Amino acid sequence: MKLLFATMVLCLTSFALHADEPANIVLIIADDLGYGETGMMANQEIPTPHIDALAARGVRCTAGYVTSSYCSPSRAGIMTGRYQSRFGYDRNPVGKQNLDDSAGLPNDQTTFVRLLADAGYKTGLVGKWHLGSTQSKRPTSRGFGSFYGFLHEGHFYVPGPPFEKVWTMVRDKTLKPGERVRKDMIVRGNYAPISEPDYNADNPVYRETETLEQFDYLTDAITDEALSFIEEHHDKPFCLTVAYNAVHSPMQAKASDVQTVDHISDIQRRIFAGMLVALDRGVGRVSDAIETLSLTRKTLVVFVSDNGGPTQELTSSNAPLRGGKGSLYEGGIRVPMLWSMPGRIAEGKTEDRPVLSLDIAATALDLAGIEPVEGADGQSIFSWINDATKPSPHQTIFWRMPRDKLALRHQDWKIVRLSAGDSVQLYHLGTDLSETKDLASQEPAMLSKLIDRWESINAQMAPETD
Repeated sequence: MKLLFATMVLCLTSFALHADEPANIVLIIADDLGYGETGMMANQEIPTPHIDALAARGVRCTAGYVTSSYCSPSRAGIMTGRYQSRFGYDRNPVGKQNLDDSAGLPNDQTTFVRLLADAGYKTGLVGKWHLGSTQSKRPTSRGFGSFYGFLHEGHFYVPGPPFEKVWTMVRDKTLKPGERVRKDMIVRGNYAPISEPDYNADNPVYRETETLEQFDYLTDAITDEALSFIEEHHDKPFCLTVAYNAVHSPMQAKASDVQTVDHISDIQRRIFAGMLVALDRGVGRVSDAIETLSLTRKTLVVFVSDNGGPTQELTSSNAPLRGGKGSLYEGGIRVPMLWSMPGRIAEGKTEDRPVLSLDIAATALDLAGIEPVEGADGQSIFSWINDATKPSPHQTIFWRMPRDKLALRHQDWKIVRLSAGDSVQLYHLGTDLSETKDLASQEPAMLSKLIDRWESINAQMAPETD
C-alpha cells in the first residue's frame, strides 16, 4: 500500500512538472572514472562525500552502462540517445585526428540539447567536448548556447610548463619498464603503452571562440563556469552539461588535494586520488548551488563516467569487474552512474536493473515534454525506474567497436569478442559478474543464440566510418 501511495505521489509530481514547471537538467560527466572508485560504490580509500551525498538523494545504478569504452563514441551516444553505431561513429579520434572534417558527431545527427534549445531552454557546456573541432561540429553549432572548455580528448590541468602548485605524473617510454624518475613535483614513469601525448597541441581552452592562455586548475575552472551558468539562468529552464576532464590523463593534482590523501603511499595512486578529490569537490559545489537557489526538486542531476577506468595508466579501479577502458568486458562499459531528482525519483535507492547512458537524452526530453529523437534507443527512466515490478527496457544491450570487438548482453547472459580472429566468449553475469568463467563450450546453444542476436542488431547499424 505504501509503495502504491509513493508511486501515485511521484506520478502527480511528474504531471505538475510537465504542466507548470519545466525541469532543469544538469548532466555531470566524469572522464575515465572506474566503476569501483567512489564511496557510493563501497570504496573508502578516496573520500568522495559529495558524489555519495548526491547518490543518497537519488538512485545509485549498479548496472549503469555506456555504449563504448572510449570517450568520443560514448559521448556521441549520450548526446543523441542513439547507439553511435547506427550512424557509424565507432572510432575515438585522438591528437591531430580531432582536426579532421570526418572526426566528431556527424552533422546529420541531432543532439537532445539542440531540441531543448529549440524549445526555449538555456543550454551550456563546460569542459570537454571531443565530438568535433571543425566549426560545424563545435558545441555552439550543436545546440549549446555557451561553451567553456576544450575540443579534443584531453588537456593539461594548468598552464605550462612549468606547472605550478600541482603534482604531475607523465608517461615516458624512454625509461626502463617500471622505472620512475622524480624531480621536484614532476614524476616520469614507464607504466603504460605510450608516452604522454601533447594534449594541448592545436587544442586551446576556449570561452566561446576566445582562446584563453591563463586558467585555474581545470577541474575547479570548469566548476566555476558551471556555477556562473546556473546563477545566470536559474530563473529559466536550463540544460547544463558539466563535462570534467578529471580523472583523464595527464595526471595532475593540486598540491593541497594530494595532501588530503597522504595516507596513500604510492605517488601515482596519490596523484590520482587528488584528482578525484577535486572532481568530488566540484560535484559538491554544483549540488550546493542548485540547493541554494531552491532548484533541487525541479532539477534532474545525472552523474556518469564516459567509460571504465584505465587502471594501468591511472590506477583507476573497476573492481570487482574485469577489464577497463578500451575493453568490452564489464570494466570498460559498466560505469559509476546516479540519477537524482528528489520528489520525482526515489531517494537512497540502489538500482540493479540495467540503465543505459542513452536514457539520459530520452529522460531530459521527457521532462521537457518533447518528443524523443527519431530512432532513439534510450528510454525515459521515469516510465519504469520508480516501479520495482517493471523490467528494465534494456533486456538486450549491443556493443560494437573497431578491430571487430563486439559484445552483447541479453538478460544475464553476455558474449564478448576481444578482436578479429578471437573466439566469442560467453558469461553469465548473474553468477559471474567478474567474467572469470567462459561458458562457451558448455552452453553452445546459448552462445549461438546471442551471436545471432548480435548479428541481427548489427545489420541495422551503419558501416563504421573511416
